Amino acid sequence: MKRFFKIYKECIHASVTSAAAYRADFILSNIITLLYNILLPLVTILIYGAGRSFPGWGFYEVLLIQSIFTLSNGFTSMTVSGILYMTMGRVKSGDYEIILLKPMDPLLYLVFTSFSLSSLGLIIGGIALFTVAVVHTGIAGFLQVLEFIVLFLSGTAVMSGLWLLMAALSFQWVGNSRLSEIFDSLQEFGKYPLGIFPKIVQGLATFLIPVGMIGFYPASALLGRTEPVILWFIIPAILFLLLGIFLYHYMIRLYKGVGG
Repeated sequence: MKRFFKIYKECIHASVTSAAAYRADFILSNIITLLYNILLPLVTILIYGAGRSFPGWGFYEVLLIQSIFTLSNGFTSMTVSGILYMTMGRVKSGDYEIILLKPMDPLLYLVFTSFSLSSLGLIIGGIALFTVAVVHTGIAGFLQVLEFIVLFLSGTAVMSGLWLLMAALSFQWVGNSRLSEIFDSLQEFGKYPLGIFPKIVQGLATFLIPVGMIGFYPASALLGRTEPVILWFIIPAILFLLLGIFLYHYMIRLYKGVGG
């Protein structure tokens, strides 16, 4: 275990060194990401600015959901998303075997080497939105903060599972330029209160593809709107991550060279 932590530490150091070497690219890309983040709640601003609202949810409460969603997306983009692009590129070029020859699990190797600071702007923007939202809504209590932490980690597990599923599919679905867009569409349900959707969508977003855990449920915990039973909802999130890990390893066994 100590060996793995040491390897990961070196990979993080390499990423920091790379960002320092290409400072202009690093700064510009994060500024663009930060500006895009500011536009994230634009739809919500337009809805509430027009006198409309999401039933039972104030503007800053919805902003809290979206800020938590952004934070979860930022952390997983920094630590996991590179697996998709590294897998996709190496499968297309036919040199994924280089990863298979490494003296460690291929998925673990990709997790270590895909760490990137390019999503730092996403995290900074998420923290800014989160701070504004919390100042205007408040936090229910200490126990709710603990519940929020557990649910937030479950949300990052769901996001990680989504990235792993996309990476796994890229072994066989080589022409997958629209793959990330499909999964982005699924994630959209996590940006808004689940109560505005039909019951069947709420069920799917909680138990089948638990994107509600990315933003809605952690925000509900901070606002004191959850029941103890909600902690059982972390089980589908964990199972979703395990599904992504299992499917990725399974697709490795099916890999046969260039183009999957």
